[in-house]
Amino acid sequence: MGKTSTVPSPTNAESLLRGADLRVTRPRLAVLTAVHQRPHADTEAIISAVRTEIAAVSHQAVYNVLRALTDAGLVRRIQPAGSVARYEVRVGDNHHHVVCRSCGAIADVDCAVSETPCLTASDDNGYAIDEAEVVYWGRCPTCAAASPKPEATGTAPERGTT
Repeated sequence: MGKTSTVPSPTNAESLLRGADLRVTRPRLAVLTAVHQRPHADTEAIISAVRTEIAAVSHQAVYNVLRALTDAGLVRRIQPAGSVARYEVRVGDNHHHVVCRSCGAIADVDCAVSETPCLTASDDNGYAIDEAEVVYWGRCPTCAAASPKPEATGTAPERGTT
């Protein structure tokens, strides 16, 4: 399900930054590597990972780097409903996400067809559409195996199921 990204070598990470006209700094290299190693990680997980490389890095420095990398198109910021912002390096392709309602795990889902049908709205209302966001919701294999469906237990349906 979805494509994975290999962690860039320091030389490749430097090339990615330079190719995006960004100065190569230790925080930028550490953040870019952390996002490659942890697809769909939230900011706190990225900060923790970066601090293993640069102990004194501030929260604000990581936030600033994530914004610069996002603006440069090197990472993508996603924020499914009810979730904190998360980051991934899979950019520039037509893929979506599936989110587990129970544990919040996120996985990439390739578009069902090779074209970009999501960008062809039935009525664009005059907008020049350049992106569409599709998020699938369900339960991951681990959560689904751990307990029966909510409807089977008599509990209220989870958000978005009615």
